[in-house]
Amino acid sequence: MLFNIAQIHAGLVPALFVFLLWSLPGAIAMYGLSLGVARMSETLPSPVYALLSGLNAATVGIIALAAVQLARKAITDPLTRLLVLFGGCAGLCYNALWYFPVLLVVAGTLTVTWDLVGRSWVGRWRNRNQRTRRASSPLEPEAGPQEIDIPVKSDVQSLESLGPHRRQTTSNAIVNTSAHSERNMEEENQSPAPQTSMIDIAAHRIPVKVGISVIIAFFSTFTIFMVIRGVLHHSPLLLALFNNMFLAGTVIFGGGPVVIPLLRDYVVDPGWVSPRDFLLGLAIIQAMPGPNFNFAIYLGAMVVSGPASSRSVPTIVGALLAFLGIFTPGLWLSIGFQSVWQSLRKRREVASVLRGVNAAAVGFVFTAVYRLWEIGYLTAEQTKGSSLGKEPWWLVVAASTFTAVEWFSVPPPLAIILGGTAGVGWWGAVERRG
Repeated sequence: MLFNIAQIHAGLVPALFVFLLWSLPGAIAMYGLSLGVARMSETLPSPVYALLSGLNAATVGIIALAAVQLARKAITDPLTRLLVLFGGCAGLCYNALWYFPVLLVVAGTLTVTWDLVGRSWVGRWRNRNQRTRRASSPLEPEAGPQEIDIPVKSDVQSLESLGPHRRQTTSNAIVNTSAHSERNMEEENQSPAPQTSMIDIAAHRIPVKVGISVIIAFFSTFTIFMVIRGVLHHSPLLLALFNNMFLAGTVIFGGGPVVIPLLRDYVVDPGWVSPRDFLLGLAIIQAMPGPNFNFAIYLGAMVVSGPASSRSVPTIVGALLAFLGIFTPGLWLSIGFQSVWQSLRKRREVASVLRGVNAAAVGFVFTAVYRLWEIGYLTAEQTKGSSLGKEPWWLVVAASTFTAVEWFSVPPPLAIILGGTAGVGWWGAVERRG
């Protein structure tokens, strides 16, 4: 037992250290942003709305590019191409808590069924049809590769044409070469394999029993929190905040862009965060280092400082609860599945399921592009956000951002800042004069 604990600590501590290095800079920046936004007045100057709209338009371009790049990796055959389309269209038509996990299960079931059963069945069906056509047309010559007789001299014939002395010399050379090759093969087989790394991976591996226990503990905890969420219709604000973030971190598959529409439903619809403040944070998070999940830190602080809170709790408490709620599920499950992943990844059915799940998740990213497009345009009159399509300039900004990052290797944070600058330029050229 002590050995197992030592193994877990040996792998867990470095992993958590790397995670904190990756996430903390952006998390601190987003918390600082929440402190500033909480002190803003309800109505902002017109250039600020133009700046935010430009940032949102550039963000749409970045997420659209991410969707395209992910699709290139996820699409491996016609079935995965259809599943990307399936995930995108299904995500556009409906949005609910249980909906996206069900779509992922359907996609994984389709790929594993096709790989294990459907592919072989189609192959047998094609072979049977070919045999039937050949039997019905016996007089027609069968199409196939034509055999061409090319006279090739064998080694023996070549040796005979060299004469007695040269035949003997060449024969000895061939024998010596064969013997030398055999000795080299024996030496290679007997030589020890080169050591590729000095790190003992086994020392950091979590035992299977411990990993399964971690997974069971996670789903038990998840069930408890969801039961509390369903039973308490008027649960305390901090508990409701943690529950919503924990749920979002568990059910979302596909990364930061996919979770943004769900977070909007969880914090804007209940009236915890205003639509304007949500979109303002969304525009800024794209230019921040680290994961997009850091957006939850901003939202947690805004919830505590918003109208739904008594404001007796420090905003840092809401930020920490949101941070733990949205990141804990992924970290917890990663630790648990690390123990069984080495054996699971070799199984054909597991690879097939993941192929379908990845394809459908890429479709969800395309869905996020549309949903963000529909709420990205901010004005003093439309603080809840309206479609960026109302002003053609935002399409220009989104397309230019996509092109600059994809074809000219402009860093995404710089491209987003340029999008905001383009928004301010549009205000100076059009709105200010109007």
